[in-house]
Amino acid sequence: MKCYFLLLCLLLVGCSSLPPTIENPPAIDLAYSYATQDSARYKNAPVRWGGLIAEVETEQNESFLQVLLYPLNSYGRPLLDEQPQGRFVVKSTKFLDPLVYAKNAEITVAGSLIGNINRTIGKKVMSLPLVLSTTLYLWPVYDVNNYYGYGGYGYGGYGYSGYGGFGYGGFGFPYYGYPYYGGYGGFRGGMGRRWH
Repeated sequence: MKCYFLLLCLLLVGCSSLPPTIENPPAIDLAYSYATQDSARYKNAPVRWGGLIAEVETEQNESFLQVLLYPLNSYGRPLLDEQPQGRFVVKSTKFLDPLVYAKNAEITVAGSLIGNINRTIGKKVMSLPLVLSTTLYLWPVYDVNNYYGYGGYGYGGYGYSGYGGFGYGGFGFPYYGYPYYGGYGGFRGGMGRRWH
């Protein structure tokens, strides 16, 4: 019984280590459909969107991520089993390493809508919502080669700016892991994910 209580405590601590702007939506949670219909009307509105990174562009003093948008669950993680809703572009005033912010990585972004930007997808030029980021959060990925942690399913740790997190097992959560950036499941503790 004490073991399960300890695991529950670690579970709660691990979840609470998410950045608040990622875990909690803005007071007025702007839908993607409104942003695409009239971006000028909603300029500077706060947004919290997420999905899969489709493209990464780096320039001298800024970086851009093109993201395939998915709905988010209650704590801000993209629901990849749902239908994608479109694309948006994230602007960061920092250098985002393409090997870290890699194509198909799961990400949630908090920031403000600052307008539209044109991007070519295939042979089609599209006008996409442009979000100036305040927080970027890369999610741990599933490790299909080592699904089980100690004591049941494990769950990788979260960490601020890549520093240590918490690992815990049991409760039926899937095991997460990723060489270098992912957390390790079970009782092994996590390296955590980077967020800025």
